[in-house]
Amino acid sequence: MMLFWRIVLSLFFIVAGANHFWNPRFYLRVMPPYIPYHEAAVSASGVLEILGGLGVLHPATRRLSGIGLILLLIAIFPVNVHMVLHRIPGINVSPTVLWLRLPLQLLCIAWVWFHTLRAPSAPTTP
Repeated sequence: MMLFWRIVLSLFFIVAGANHFWNPRFYLRVMPPYIPYHEAAVSASGVLEILGGLGVLHPATRRLSGIGLILLLIAIFPVNVHMVLHRIPGINVSPTVLWLRLPLQLLCIAWVWFHTLRAPSAPTTP
């Protein structure tokens, strides 16, 4: 079952990262003005999500990928706060959904930690 959820985690980040290239206009619109180099930031975060998603599948890269994904989720948190605090033209997402994304991001961090950084539990014997 752990493998299944690790694959789901991987696909989640691979698809999310690819979406930065399929739909860059969305990400460019939500970038706060205080973050420089919007195009580069959107592309870099997409690449990092794809690499992190791939990395969680292999035991040799799982830990580093987990650390990278957690740091990335922390780094993009201000963008989600910006979306909550400022109505962005062309982004038709309800304020409730935007607010719910904030704690959801904490759950994503926990999900990544659980499947990449948590020490494996010892096998149980009957």
